Amino acid sequence: MLNDMQGAIRVIIFGIVLWSIALVVAIVVNALVKIILTCLLAILLGFIGIYYTKTREKKGR
Repeated sequence: MLNDMQGAIRVIIFGIVLWSIALVVAIVVNALVKIILTCLLAILLGFIGIYYTKTREKKGR
C-alpha cells in the first residue's frame, strides 16, 4: 500500500508542476484573471491532495 501512496503523490506533484508552468505562462502572456485563478486553484487542490494522501497513508498503517 505504501508504494501505491508514493505513486499517487508523485502524480500529484507532477500535476502541481504542470499547473505551475501554466500559471507562469498565463502571467507572461497577460491572460484573463479567470485562467490565472484556475491555475492557482489547481495548485492549491494539488497540495490538498498531497495532505489527504499522506493522512490516508498514516491511517492505513
